[in-house]
Amino acid sequence: MLKDCEQTPQQQEGPADGTVRIRLDLAYQGAEFSGWARQPGRRTVQGEIEDALRVVTRSEQTYDLTVAGRTDAGVHARGQVAHVDLPVELWAAHGEKLLRRLAGRLPGDVRVYRMTEAPAGFDARFAAIWRRYAYRVADHPGGVDPLLRGHVLWHDRPLDIEKMNEAAKLLLGEHDFAAYCKKREGATTIRTLLDLYWERVPADSHTAGVAGSLAVATVRADAFCHNMVRALVGAMLLVGDGHRPVEFPGEVLAGGVRNSAVNVIRPYGLTLEEVGYPADDQLADRNRAARRMRTLPGLAG
Repeated sequence: MLKDCEQTPQQQEGPADGTVRIRLDLAYQGAEFSGWARQPGRRTVQGEIEDALRVVTRSEQTYDLTVAGRTDAGVHARGQVAHVDLPVELWAAHGEKLLRRLAGRLPGDVRVYRMTEAPAGFDARFAAIWRRYAYRVADHPGGVDPLLRGHVLWHDRPLDIEKMNEAAKLLLGEHDFAAYCKKREGATTIRTLLDLYWERVPADSHTAGVAGSLAVATVRADAFCHNMVRALVGAMLLVGDGHRPVEFPGEVLAGGVRNSAVNVIRPYGLTLEEVGYPADDQLADRNRAARRMRTLPGLAG
């Protein structure tokens, strides 16, 4: 899940002199990664891309990536966005060839499918105005189609989508989502949940008659705290299978603390689908505004 709680206002807002900011659009299958962020001794998405970029540009230094949000171990993405600041000379010499060279160097479970010069004010993380996830669940009594098992969670009880959507409405808007987040020192858990709804979709166009349908949650917010999506989905599954009433997820939110009944469900059902950005002429303003720590109305000190 995207971990956007941390606030680092000291981070430079634009590329340094002599460099050009490059936007990368990318996707990855998260099963074999220890998340996005580079970690010593662990395989990560950031580490794979930065190492490949260093090799294909024949550079001695590693050029650091900034991502729209750092996904947890096992979480997938097909709409992730990052940026990297490269020396102008390096981009001029290698830019047109980088995409194909990266495709030849990167392992099959991560792809960079677009590299473009970013407009002024662009920051992959701070200029983003929303992120959209999907969480996919199968409740067929026979389990998950083996060909889908890597990105679909099996729930062993039938789910009532209508009740889950009733519960979801109670969570929309700006709230302190501390009850659904893993708290981090110096970080806010205030977020604006823009969309949260469930729908039934065919498990697969070729096997729908065998594998039934999937219950898919769409979750869109301005940003997410650590474990937020997986905890929200976990609470609503309890409603969908009849273990808790429709009001339960809203009551947890109002309580403001973690509830032992709410499980942070497995990561492999979660996929980052898309990151949204404002118009180019609004990027700089959004970049600056997103660096400020948020409070709820009436709580500002």
